[in-house]
This record gives sequence, structure tokens and C-alpha cells, in this order.
Amino acid sequence: MKSRYKRLTSLALSLSMALGISLPAWASPDTSVDNKVNFSTDVIYQIVTDRFADGDRTNNPAGDAFSGDRSNLKLYFGGDWQGIIDKINDGYLTGMGVTALWISQPVENITSVIKYSGVNNTSYHGYWARDFKQTNDAFGDFADFQNLIDTAHAHNIKVVIDFAPNHTSPADRDNPGFAENGALYDNGSLLGTYSNDTASLFHHNGGTDFSTIEDGIYKNLYDLADINHNNSAMDAYFKSAIDLWLGMGVDGIRFDAVKHMPFGWQKSFVSSIYGGDHPVFTFGEWYLGADQTDGDNIKFANESGMNLLDFEYAQEVREVFRDKTETMKDLYEVLASTESQYDYINNMVTFIDNHDMDRFQVAGSGTRATEQALTLTLTSRGVPAIYYGTEQYMTGDGDPNNRAMMTSFNTGTTAYKVIQALAPLRKSNPAIAYGTTTERWVNNDVLIFERKFGSSAALVAINRSASASYPISGLLSSLPAGTYSDELNGLLNGNSITVGSGGAVTNFTLAAGGTAVWQYTAPETSPAIGNVGPTMGQPENTVTIDGRGFGGTAGTVYFGTTAVTGSGIVSWEDTQIKAVIPKAAAGKTGVSVKTSSGTASNTFKSFNVLTGDQVTVRFLVNQANTDYGTNVYLVGNVAELGSWDPNKAIGPMYNQVIAKYPSWYYDVSVPAGTKLEFKFIKKGGGTVTWEGGGNHTYTTPASGIGTVTVDWQN
Repeated sequence: MKSRYKRLTSLALSLSMALGISLPAWASPDTSVDNKVNFSTDVIYQIVTDRFADGDRTNNPAGDAFSGDRSNLKLYFGGDWQGIIDKINDGYLTGMGVTALWISQPVENITSVIKYSGVNNTSYHGYWARDFKQTNDAFGDFADFQNLIDTAHAHNIKVVIDFAPNHTSPADRDNPGFAENGALYDNGSLLGTYSNDTASLFHHNGGTDFSTIEDGIYKNLYDLADINHNNSAMDAYFKSAIDLWLGMGVDGIRFDAVKHMPFGWQKSFVSSIYGGDHPVFTFGEWYLGADQTDGDNIKFANESGMNLLDFEYAQEVREVFRDKTETMKDLYEVLASTESQYDYINNMVTFIDNHDMDRFQVAGSGTRATEQALTLTLTSRGVPAIYYGTEQYMTGDGDPNNRAMMTSFNTGTTAYKVIQALAPLRKSNPAIAYGTTTERWVNNDVLIFERKFGSSAALVAINRSASASYPISGLLSSLPAGTYSDELNGLLNGNSITVGSGGAVTNFTLAAGGTAVWQYTAPETSPAIGNVGPTMGQPENTVTIDGRGFGGTAGTVYFGTTAVTGSGIVSWEDTQIKAVIPKAAAGKTGVSVKTSSGTASNTFKSFNVLTGDQVTVRFLVNQANTDYGTNVYLVGNVAELGSWDPNKAIGPMYNQVIAKYPSWYYDVSVPAGTKLEFKFIKKGGGTVTWEGGGNHTYTTPASGIGTVTVDWQN
């Protein structure tokens, strides 16, 4: 049996501290691997572990699961954690400038080979879990994983793991002998299988048709055995499993399929991570197609405490640069609209392709579109994520062609050099990491936009046309007077610019395919908050406030009007503050800073103060009849239930799968061990109808999962 290894302190970091060796100038406190809750200054590199580098041939799967000639892209190819370690140590990843690695789900997967449409399939992708407390042997053991963490940290690189608590593996209700029957283990001990599910570990409602959010949550995603999160054993299992990986030094979690799990359970789950011993940055996958918007997606990003992959951004960038079906004006409209829709836009993870999409680079096409899309992503708002091999112009449409083996590790490609040049700017220039975005010049082919934070600024110009150059006149910027060189050093046909007094840029011509980045960084004399992470927490949790100009002497942090001073200030540096959340009123509030000299900062809005530890409770109301277009909502006496405000009520509730109309249900994150008072309301057509009678009451469990069922009171 594999043993769990304690996290080791890396030799390099120990020596740097012991010998007093300074880190590079750009590695200020908010950019080190110690900052696990804010990733705005980072560049993530997404790796499908099996498809990156085979560093240890002894752990390659045997028999039909392994493709020695790599002809069947559904089989294992041999990539492992040692291969990633090798590419850190040989300078490929560090030289590119990436500061975080997002790797495949590391947990033990099934070893069965499944035949679909006559083709053998395996769990090379990591999404067919069988034991969330063991490692995937094809990737390595716990010692190998710890070595990866320690090696990455020694090179100032964070490690993000994929995590998929939505399901286990493929199962067939009518055929228990299919694959491994969705079996789930707890550190080697069988908990149950899909067909023999006496403990109600799984949902048994058939497969989803994706017609509604409810249908996607409480039914199987394809043939994957769907976890029943309304089960205290499952809740405890996943909390202990993720704590194991966090205890090894993981810096972030990407949650798979967040659209397909109960939103209340996910909020409760991530709140336990933020309030635990190892709070980290979290983001989830909620897929959106081209030109698709989804109010539930926005609501989840703003309310769940978890950040999201920015599919709206990705799809627009693909349409503008890859497919040429939309214009640069359309691109800026998406940048502007998403900045207003998402409360935490700097935490949205931006990308141009990933393992679920066609590769960005089109076979047989030129490479400039890829290079320009990378430039945009590395200088835009959010947290940029680069899919492995994009810097090598890998191509491939659809799964599994978009997940081929890494073709080369050439450090001389133009795309590699673009990343190399721009990635460090996210650390050195707060305008790129935290700034607002303003359009400065635009037509169908050209977008020049500015990022601005305090006294720092960056100006980015992109001409997507391969044949037309454009004269640029009347361009204004926030750059001080002077001459600015292109940070890409002309790599993409960019040029220097001269800025006069008042920010006027001397007229110039932006070449066909021309792309340039000009930037200016200045120290701040007044405090300016760039980000706060996590964006949700309860009193006594610690948050990290990143920005500039805080000074070297502790001042005061405010959550709304509640001040944090003295022992509530964990640390205070010019670019980062760590503070304990006070016993402030629960609900959304602003966070601000006042320096020791009394200078006030801007306000970071919408920090969500929780009432206390969270548990998940299923609320179910029977006999709630409604007219067409009217839905049932839940409201109550704590902030998590809207504090009696119908505009903040939970819902609309569901009524088709777990319970059917006129019964309605919803899984909600609420404070543990708390007496709740609540009612149900009907909303529709602009009217609100309150339930009659007295308030319902319910005392939530101290841990685990609760359920409360009542009848609608007329």
C-alpha cells in the first residue's frame, strides 16, 4: 500500500533564506508560491499529464492499456510526473516564464480498457476515478508527486490539480460487469459500486439530456457514475480526500464539471477549503459554446466562492483570430461586458484552447493568429492559462486529436518567445495583473487597449490583418511622456512609440500582423487594492490583499465599517497584506485599507462574509402550486438565505428529478449548527407571493448533510 508523504521544504528555497539570497525583483510577496489564493500575477500552463513527457518508463501501463506506437489516442502514452519534473529542471518550463502548472487529476483511475464503437479507451485523461485518496500509478506514486511539488516550488512554480468529484467511472446499470461498475474506494477499501449501491453513493436517475440545469446536476453525465453529494459520507469523503492533496503542498484546484454538481454543496465544499489549513485558488469548468451567455454561469461565478474558466472570452478570441467570423470591435465588447457582469473578473481564468476544444492552431495555416491570441491573453484581465503544445503550434480537432503527445520542446518558436517576453510583466506591472481595461483605438482589424492601475499602465496594439497596415492617429494613453520600446522586441512586427505631454501618442503605422506591448511601472505613494483572495470566508479565516502602496508599517483593514488592527493583521508589506476576517455582518461587503499614515485605498467590492462554518442542507417544500412562469424560492433569517430579502432569495428551486411538481427542492450552503427561520416565496411576472403562516424553523447539523421537508402554508 502506498504511504502518504509529508511535504518537504525545497533545498533551493531553504538555502535562499539561510544565506540571505534575494529573489528576483519581480518576485515580490504577492507573486511567490506562498500566495496560493490570488493568481492574477501568474501564468498557468495546462498539461495533460499522460501526453507531455515520459520521464519514467517503469510506470507505463501494461497490456492493451498502453500504446507503444501512440497510434490510438485513447490509450496511455506514458507521460508522468517525472516527465514534468524533467521539463522543469531542464529549463523548458521556467524559461518560458510560466509560474503555475495545471496537471491532470492525480487520483487513482480505473485500469479497465473499455471498448466504445470498436475502439479501446482508457483513463489516460484522469477523469475515471476509483480512489480519490490514491495516486494514478501511470503518473507515479506519492513520492513522485511530492517530488513534483517540491521541484516546482523550488523553481517558484505553483501546482494546480484537476479534481472531478462529480463522478467516478463509466457504469452500466443493467450490466454490473461493465468496466469496473463505477466502483469507489476509500484509500483501498471499497465503498460501493453503481449497481450495488446500498449506501446511496450515486444518483440513479438515468443520463442527462442537458435540457435544464437540474437535469444535468442530478442525472449521469453520459455513462459516468454520478455522485450523490446529498450524502454525509460522500461529503466527508471528498473533504478528507482534497485535504490529503492540499497537505502535500498543492497550490490550486481546478474543479471539473461544476455545472453538473449541486451549487450549494460546491459552495460549502470550497468554504471548507478556504477555512482549512491550506486555502488555495479554485476555479471551475462551466462550458459555454460560441456566442453563448448564461445567467446561471455568471451567478455561480459571483456567488459560489469559486472562480471559473472564462469560456466567453475564449470563444470570442477564437472567433476573432482563429475563425475570423467576428471583428476586433466585437472582441472589445466582450471584454467590456464581462468586466461588468463578473464581480471577480481578475480571477476568471482566460485561455484560447484546452483539452475539450479544437486546438487553436489550424493545420496548414500561418502562426500569427496563435501568437496574437497569446499576446492578448497574457496582457488581458484574468488569469492566463496556456494549453500544452500551443507554443509548439500543435494542431488537432476534437477529442482525442486535441490531446496528442507533445510534439517537441523547441524553445525557439515565436510563440514560446512571446510567452517568455510577456509572462514576467504580470508580476512586474500591476496594470497587467489588476488593471482596468479601456479601448483606445479600434476598427474591424485593430484593437489598441490600455490596462491601468494606479500610476502604472500598459498599452497593447494588435492588427489581425495579414495584408493591411493601418495608420494610427489620435491615440491617447496614460503613459507618461517619453519613448517606449515594444516589449516583444519587434517579434510580431511591432514598433516603438513616442508619447507627448497629456498622453498623446505620435502618429505611427501598425504593420500588417503587427502586435506590440508598451508599458510603464511606477511605485505607488497611495494604497491601491488589486485583488483579495479568497473572495469568500468566515470570521477568523485569513485573506490575502494584493496591490501596491500599502507601506511597510501596518495600518488598518476594513470589512465594510469593521476595522481589523493589531493581531488581526497577520502580515503587512507594501504589496501584500494578510488579515483575519473580523466578526463583521454576514453578506457581501467591501474591503478597504488605510495606511499607518491615514491614507485610504480604493474599495474591493463584493467580499462575501459567511455566517460561520458551512454545511449543505436540502430544502424541500410540498404542495407549492404555481402558475406558468412563476417559480418557488427560499428566503430566511441568515445571509446565506438572503436575510429575508426576496431579491436575494435562493432559487429558482427545482421540481423535476429528485422531487416532482408541485414539490420543489434545492441544496443550499448554510451555517452549521444554527437555528434557521425560513419561508418559501413565489416569484413571477414581477410579483412576489409570500407563504402564509409562521416561519419554518430548522437547526442545521454541525457537520455533514441535512434535509428539511415542509408543506407550503397557504
